Amino acid sequence: MQMGRVIGSVWATRKEEGLNGLKLLIIQPIDANQQPIRTEIVAADRIGAGVGDDVLITSGGSSRYIMKENPLPIDAVVIGIIDSTEVMRGEVNE
Repeated sequence: MQMGRVIGSVWATRKEEGLNGLKLLIIQPIDANQQPIRTEIVAADRIGAGVGDDVLITSGGSSRYIMKENPLPIDAVVIGIIDSTEVMRGEVNE
């Protein structure tokens, strides 16, 4: 899992049949300090996230199985909307 911030939406009137009814969001991955990391990704959303929301996403093969009976051709999916986070401040040893 990783954290991200919804920064936009993607509209596609023509898409794979299994994707009908799924909202597609542009997600900016963020670190524990709310700073952007990596490049943006597109993730499917069934839980109602919107622009400005911080979300949990999962990617890779496991995201295809949000509907057990019908694997979907997706690479990332929103699995939660973050209410709050708590991060210990201080020096980080790498």
